[in-house]
Amino acid sequence: MKPHERIEKYFEACTKGSAAEISSHFTPDAVVYDMNHSPIRNSKTIGEFWVRIRSKWESARWLVNTCITEKNASAIEWSMTGKHEGREFCVRGSEHYEFEGTKISEIRQYWHFDPEFLNSELQSFPYQSDPRFMIEK
Repeated sequence: MKPHERIEKYFEACTKGSAAEISSHFTPDAVVYDMNHSPIRNSKTIGEFWVRIRSKWESARWLVNTCITEKNASAIEWSMTGKHEGREFCVRGSEHYEFEGTKISEIRQYWHFDPEFLNSELQSFPYQSDPRFMIEK
């Protein structure tokens, strides 16, 4: 399976899988570094974390928009869509992935989340006119 396919399967698990299904995509000692909170360490904790995040946002769905891979690393841009208090939103960000074999060993997330402004994204990027970022409804 190619790295972008692995990430898509991981996002699918984040969208509708159990904590164990999410955890299965990671090495036991994996780490997720995120600019919005402390690092999340080990596969079990990562799975539990994403189930909690998903439960906060109605209809949460993660999508890979672009993926560039070299050897055991990938850089992606992604979108998360969902609803909060009846309002649809789309959050966008970037991540760097490291792999050990078929498992994710590290994710570094590059985006800032402001719960008061749910449609977060990289500033000044023309998401609305770039076909790679069109969200299917």
